[in-house]
Amino acid sequence: MDSSRLAERMRHIGASPTMKGTTAAEKLRREGVDVVDLGAGEPDFPTPPHVCAAAHAAIDAGQTKYTSNVGILELRQAVAARYLLDYGVTYAPDEVVICAGGKQALFHAALGLFGPGDEVITHIPGWPTIVEQIKLAGATPVVVTTHAETGFVPRAHGLLAATTARTRGLVINSPGNPTGALLSEADARILAKEAAANGWWIVMDLCYERLTYNNVPHNLPGIVAEVMRDRLVLAGSTSKAYAMTGWRLGWAVGPKPFAQAANALQSHSTSNASSITQHAALAALTGPQQCVTDMLNEYQQRRDQVLEWLKEEPRLRAVVPQGAFYVFPDISDFLSPDGFRTSLDFCDALLAEECVVTTPGEAFDAPGFMRLSYATSLERLREGVTRLIRFARKHAPK
Repeated sequence: MDSSRLAERMRHIGASPTMKGTTAAEKLRREGVDVVDLGAGEPDFPTPPHVCAAAHAAIDAGQTKYTSNVGILELRQAVAARYLLDYGVTYAPDEVVICAGGKQALFHAALGLFGPGDEVITHIPGWPTIVEQIKLAGATPVVVTTHAETGFVPRAHGLLAATTARTRGLVINSPGNPTGALLSEADARILAKEAAANGWWIVMDLCYERLTYNNVPHNLPGIVAEVMRDRLVLAGSTSKAYAMTGWRLGWAVGPKPFAQAANALQSHSTSNASSITQHAALAALTGPQQCVTDMLNEYQQRRDQVLEWLKEEPRLRAVVPQGAFYVFPDISDFLSPDGFRTSLDFCDALLAEECVVTTPGEAFDAPGFMRLSYATSLERLREGVTRLIRFARKHAPK
């Protein structure tokens, strides 16, 4: 069909570029190729046994019917309890909407809060879905670039410098994908004060919130809610912390009018999240949490080792991520007019020659960089980095 016959909004968005590597890796594996996948945006750990057991129990108990659009009461209570325990912020169950992943929670925020004529501030390098959802809402994304020299940390003064009379809100991702950068509590306090004074919304993508290293203070919900709880939306997920990506379970938390709007949107899109998954998520949030600590410790060991291995090629310069499970090295020294012109070219050739899947910086609005996921074993990470360095040195500009 002629694409010109599609809706106008489809002219301005494309498929998620972060999924390209996954598709390529699957094709190569089917062909019997030894692929090292450093592109994965999901944990390599299995879902914890007690979570799987809860899903089996839900099936055996016949919990396979529709639930309310907003999710079962017990799970909404568990989400609220977690924010109280972790951040000291009190939410009622009717301020929680259970969604099919954190992505849907953010989509509810975009459609429910922003529209034509609005500008919405966010930061790059960043997860591309945030910008695309703002555009789908009819609003204009205004992106603020963060830099490797300062750890890709989004700073309040930079975000506020991008605001105008049309600013409607800010969307913050912390820990950030692809950089692992954290918004500081001090900057969160500044943003909250200014947002409250100007009537802006703050949407916080906290899907990696349990995966932060070195106990860095990161009580962003508590700090912002203290100043402007009535214009704060939190998006969370079981995907990363509990290795539940395929289960598709997230939540949107915010003031009751927003929750009601999200409920209405969901009632006309996906209805409720999977009933079985909701019971699994309930076990994840209320059950033993050692599994989260164990995964975090393993991620930190992998992070440190990957950074050490990358030092074998000094031209692969990488910032130390403070959260999530990605390293985002600068590969600009390996780009040239006579060789690989873009990081996309570099990553495509790396896949073709060395069968290593990575994600080019262009996917995150950051040309000259690449994302390496360390959500795989140390053995495969060693192999992947070895192939990357061999490839980079072979193709380095003379």
